Amino acid sequence: MTEVRILVVEDEADQRHLVLEILSAAGFQVAGAESAEEALREVNRSPVDLILADWKLPEMDGLSLLAQLREKHPSIAFIMVTAYGTIARAVEAIRAGADDYLPKPFERQALLLAIERTLRARRLLDENRRLSEALEERDRLVDLVGSAPSMQKLFRRVEKVASTDATVLLSGESGTGKELAARALHTLSRRQGKAFVAVNCAAIPEGLLEAEFFGAERGAFTGADRRRAGKFEVATDGTLFLDEVGELPLSLQPKLLRALQEGRFNRVGGTDEISVDFRLIAATNRDLPAEVAAGRFREDLFYRLNVVPIRLPPLRERREDIPRLIRHFAAGAARRHGITQARFPKLVLRRLIDYSWPGNVRELANAVERLILLAEDDQVRQEDLPASFTRPAGGSEFRLGPGGLSWVNHERNVLEQALELANNNRARAARLLDLPYKAFLYRLQKHGLAES
Repeated sequence: MTEVRILVVEDEADQRHLVLEILSAAGFQVAGAESAEEALREVNRSPVDLILADWKLPEMDGLSLLAQLREKHPSIAFIMVTAYGTIARAVEAIRAGADDYLPKPFERQALLLAIERTLRARRLLDENRRLSEALEERDRLVDLVGSAPSMQKLFRRVEKVASTDATVLLSGESGTGKELAARALHTLSRRQGKAFVAVNCAAIPEGLLEAEFFGAERGAFTGADRRRAGKFEVATDGTLFLDEVGELPLSLQPKLLRALQEGRFNRVGGTDEISVDFRLIAATNRDLPAEVAAGRFREDLFYRLNVVPIRLPPLRERREDIPRLIRHFAAGAARRHGITQARFPKLVLRRLIDYSWPGNVRELANAVERLILLAEDDQVRQEDLPASFTRPAGGSEFRLGPGGLSWVNHERNVLEQALELANNNRARAARLLDLPYKAFLYRLQKHGLAES
């Protein structure tokens, strides 16, 4: 209670002092005012959590005081007190924004109960407001919105670790929204007012990566005509997002590991150590454990990045979210291009839901924009869909020739191709064939590929 400050506004001195004594004895911080004008000066001078004000005050009454407070200080709780306790006045006070109403004369217990009830209601309102703000922010990241169980699991994990400084490794196929997840982690963290610095490790030439990360002194290399801060410096106090971290060359990985572990590094061509403090989030569409096993990624760096792993599900694992995403992308495309938003008939929606979406949400956004632009008579038609979209999920270009084929050889060949594409990662190969893992293992054993 000691942190709650209550301002008592009462023009009768004896009554004001009595209420102040009761509240002080109950553990509240208290202040008094004999008029509405004095109360407003007190509020501007020092923070107040709750105001207990008499209805009948000299010059400006309690209702006028309430109106001014709600306009300028809406977060302050307000209890109206009056000796003229009629139902009509109670209703008027509540409609004007009062949190509660207390008629005179009142007993000590009734006063304390009214205050406790009001403060509890205010706390709930504040919590709901903060939650709503967080949810609104999350909803603005529409690619991360979804009702599918896999997305709900993702939301829970993001919300759980966002407030910490734990390093997060985001994994998932291309186009699933890894950068959006990283931005959500940043936005919901205590570092949200600081920089969010994204680095695409695959887009920077190997020879420039070190300078891009750590910065460079003037003259460190050809073209370095001035001192340049690296992404690590720019991100200090904020969040550093290393996208496509699996593409980092082995030569740079030890330097990155040292900088992450010690929080210190040297600019290229420099001797002074620079200390930084940022929250690290990394992302990859590669199978990093498989990369480690193949010797293409350092094991110690993998463990340094993989503190909290979060997997973003591909769109085919959350098909129930596709209609909502289509509506959003359609509205956005229509707004950007200044055209009427076209409708998606049920048959077209069905085709879009059934499609496998190898490019995931990014592919969906581009497809919807294209369909909106090509639509005639404000309606997307089935014939506007590319041929690949008219096949159900799992469809194939394969056509059986007139001479037939050896199914055993065909199945073995497909299994071998899947293993090759997945770098012998069986779980990934099973996903490529849209097979349950146990069914995939059975087929490997059937064709003598289990030991390969």
